[in-house]
Amino acid sequence: MRVALFGGSFDPPHVGHQLAALYVLETFPVDELWLIPVFRHVFDKRLTPYRHRLEMCRLMAQSLGSRAQVSTVEEELGGPSYTLHMVRRLREKHPGIEFSLVIGSDILKERERWYGWPELSVTLPFLVLNRGGCEAALGHSSHASDIYHQEPLRLPEVSSTAVRATLAQGDKPTGWVSRAILRYVEEHSLYQASEEERS
Repeated sequence: MRVALFGGSFDPPHVGHQLAALYVLETFPVDELWLIPVFRHVFDKRLTPYRHRLEMCRLMAQSLGSRAQVSTVEEELGGPSYTLHMVRRLREKHPGIEFSLVIGSDILKERERWYGWPELSVTLPFLVLNRGGCEAALGHSSHASDIYHQEPLRLPEVSSTAVRATLAQGDKPTGWVSRAILRYVEEHSLYQASEEERS
């Protein structure tokens, strides 16, 4: 059993997330993809309540079929979300599963600043997707061929920050988020102008 882990704030999930998840499921050698919304940002960045982001991830998973699941491992861990802690817990709970980590090239550039990077870098392979023209420089590590699998796909230049800003202005970000997630946002009055800006 091979599972790709796709974590993030998902505040809210947008078409870039959906396309990345579908691409991984259809082209990478994995059996399932698990969406993992963070419980609390490590730098205390303000996030929409976890229950809403979790439900929006479930709506996104439904559009991707039965091979896409949503994990609540971050909620189980509680506190700030560290990728290494999440990976450790999942490996403990599911010793028979081979995990890999989906990551955008934009944040891979900061990899050596991640908590527990030396351990994480040799624990599981990374599936690297190029985001918005941000090419990842993987270097010439002797372990690179084992750690990374990078694809030339370039994801759309859409961000949750831009989606939130559009909603706060009273506009609909059609084309940036799915209809189901947009309906959920409207039903629960999320991302209105009265909310503080989250960068």
